[in-house]
Amino acid sequence: MVDASTYIEKPTVLVVDDTPDNLTLMSGLLKDLYKVKIANNGERALKVAMTGTPPDIILLDIMMPVMDGYEACRQLKANPATRDIPVIFLTAKAEIEDEMKGFELGAVDYITKPISPPVVMARVQTHLQLKKVRDYLKNQNEFLDAEVQRRTEEVVAVQEVTILAMASLAETRDNDTGNHIRRTQFYLRALAEKLRKHERFCHLLDDGKTIDLLFKSAPLHDIGKVGIPDNILLKPGRFTPEEFEIMKSHTTLGRDAILAAERRLGLELPFLSYAKEIAYSHQEKWDGTGYPEGLSGDDIPISGRLMAVADVYDALVCRRVYKEGMPHEKAVNIILESKGTHFDPDMVDAFIEIAEDFKAIAKQYEDTDHDLAKHAKQ
Repeated sequence: MVDASTYIEKPTVLVVDDTPDNLTLMSGLLKDLYKVKIANNGERALKVAMTGTPPDIILLDIMMPVMDGYEACRQLKANPATRDIPVIFLTAKAEIEDEMKGFELGAVDYITKPISPPVVMARVQTHLQLKKVRDYLKNQNEFLDAEVQRRTEEVVAVQEVTILAMASLAETRDNDTGNHIRRTQFYLRALAEKLRKHERFCHLLDDGKTIDLLFKSAPLHDIGKVGIPDNILLKPGRFTPEEFEIMKSHTTLGRDAILAAERRLGLELPFLSYAKEIAYSHQEKWDGTGYPEGLSGDDIPISGRLMAVADVYDALVCRRVYKEGMPHEKAVNIILESKGTHFDPDMVDAFIEIAEDFKAIAKQYEDTDHDLAKHAKQ
């Protein structure tokens, strides 16, 4: 019967020494248990270590021509491909200062000549076992990091699907097309990015994650319209006062729908916090004349103020089955005239600076005749 151990690959030991007798001695000592490679100077040792499969451990002399052991160790530890290989100095330099320098350069052990074969074998075995443990832990950590990344990507995907599914539900009952959802997302993100360094908003828009969550949450701004009767929601003309009061309830219906979903899950979902804010507050006005609560100024969540600009601009410039869109310049002037009444003044200033970006977004996601005909049938 063949011993299975014969198929286990031996660890590789690189022995570096400029004296042929020392290389012969060490090779003879190690060859039964290890695969032995040799080099007669530090420069050659670097080439061997970086060619093919790296050695599992290096026994390194210090006093050698071309490149001494200290410099070889320094370069090994500086290279990501070789820095994790354990280095044991094997040298005639026996001063405390020499040993300290070796450890400072990253060596795991320091053995002085003349060597004791049992000591060398024991030290080599010990450090190979330690390396094996370190490699195992490193591989485990890399696996766990990859698994966390995969799970995180899954969670993000679920979040996005959840939001888009809910937004699509609202879209099926609204005169607005799916492109309205896309446009308002990009308007909101463009405005938020512009305000990111503004002294009033930098602490609220301090990282890309916040803006990313706002971007993902924007499609739910009109989710509450699913609860509005068709005869009001789809009415092409002006609402009566009674109809308008019912229409205004879509902000509360939207927030409550998201809250109900959270209650059924039994936990509050942070990624939906902006969605609730946007759904509930995007019809508030800076001067307090909006709804549902009549909030004013900074009491209106920043998410609602951003969406107000995005939503109104899109309503002005984009055509519907019952109206034509107005020119970009006219829409910009209307928003400018509403500075400090409907909209946050600083947001309007930022909007004016990037108005051409809004125009480009509207053009990129422009509704086609097919889009409008599709929604007219619905």
